[in-house]
Amino acid sequence: MLVELGLVEQRHQAVLEVLEGVAVTEVALRYGVTRQTVHAWLRRYAVSGLAGLVDGSSRPESCPHQMPPEVEARIIALRLEHPGWGPRTLQHKLAQEGLEPAPGRSSIYRCLVRHRLVLPQPRKRRRSDYRRWERSRSMELWQMDVMGGVRLKDGTELKAVTGLDDHSRFCISAKLVYRATARPVCEALAEALRRYGVPDQILTDNGKVFTGRFGAAHGEVLFDRICRENGIRHLLTAPRSPTTTGKVERFHKTLRSEFLAGRTFDSLEEAQAELDRWVKSYNSERPHQGIGMAVPEQRFVLAPEPLEEAEEPGQSEEQKLPEGHWVTRVVSRHGRISLATFPYPVGTWLAGETVHVLLRDQGLLEIYHQGVLIACHVRRKAEGKASVVKAGNGGSRRPVSPPAPPPGTVLRKVDSTGKLSFAGTDYRVGIAYSEKQVEVRLAKDRVEIWHEEKLVRSHKARHDPQKLHGAFATPGGRPRKNRASS
Repeated sequence: MLVELGLVEQRHQAVLEVLEGVAVTEVALRYGVTRQTVHAWLRRYAVSGLAGLVDGSSRPESCPHQMPPEVEARIIALRLEHPGWGPRTLQHKLAQEGLEPAPGRSSIYRCLVRHRLVLPQPRKRRRSDYRRWERSRSMELWQMDVMGGVRLKDGTELKAVTGLDDHSRFCISAKLVYRATARPVCEALAEALRRYGVPDQILTDNGKVFTGRFGAAHGEVLFDRICRENGIRHLLTAPRSPTTTGKVERFHKTLRSEFLAGRTFDSLEEAQAELDRWVKSYNSERPHQGIGMAVPEQRFVLAPEPLEEAEEPGQSEEQKLPEGHWVTRVVSRHGRISLATFPYPVGTWLAGETVHVLLRDQGLLEIYHQGVLIACHVRRKAEGKASVVKAGNGGSRRPVSPPAPPPGTVLRKVDSTGKLSFAGTDYRVGIAYSEKQVEVRLAKDRVEIWHEEKLVRSHKARHDPQKLHGAFATPGGRPRKNRASS
């Protein structure tokens, strides 16, 4: 007859066999465990008797990295106060409040799940075919759209004419209307133009209030006319491409989750007043994940001033700058300027803009754009060499170390196909010089390519002469992004 022994009974029998004189190795082999395990049973039996052979809890006595209850309570309070904030925004807010170190996003997410403030969902993979894009400065592009779902208590549905600055995510329009026809939508646009100024471009979908592209008459609608009269380029999305205006669509999601959330209002005026208060908080207080947890107002501050607050006639940008030794530079497409051969970061949102640089006596340099201080850096100097800054824009030219290439010569890097680009035109060099740096010189109507003081190729000039200024503006060369760095 077979008798099934429990786990504790087996351990007790093994301990008794050892106490009766059986070798530990033989007992361990019979019960299928190691000698160390048998010795552990003996120690636990000697201390606690039969109770010592029962499996205890594997839970540790303490967890040093466990979230403190005070932090957990603060996370719950912030989430209840702002139901639309996710783990990343809550983490940023805790760091702003001085919590060091702030809990990780996963820890905050698990805290929200424990308290049933969010529903656990499987993680979604980011679609690789989505391409993120962003304009380099404020007021370069606005995205505008119309959103429904704002309801009054009598059942009336209002429409919201919304607009967002592409670079800063600053809300430039959130106007409620009864019907989103051409005139109310254009009145919302005109109000935004009067308040914030005129952007370079406006991006919309193909709605009839925005364009007559798919209308029967194919004529100019009122929205297009306003854009044309104000010198605004009106851009349209491709049909069935909602991701092109993804920023304003994402703004609609935030608006629905944080402002609407099933609310109803007594009247349009009440709803507009509540919406204006929320938009003010969105622009000036709420951190935005798409711009590195900055507040939209911080990015939009570099935009041109509103028309109502225009400067007095005759007040130039230089008149707003402090006294001192100034030079001017144009920001590169990488968001940097160069002084005495040293690069200084400014910001990609100012690419192509002219900035003013103040050289301080304390070894500092301050960078201003439209009278606003953008950045401050320690001035770098080459050890043992002169480091003189060119004044630029009519300033005196003084020698700079190291010296620039001779006039009529620029440096270029040959790509992997054996070609280089000069003044917007490709010239053949040869596959043997792939990934090497060469000199390009102009000799009358010929383009000569030199390598290590040796003439490699000579081509008849095929480039546009008007592009020569841009080619010689960067004598050190600027390889394309798709070329491998040496």
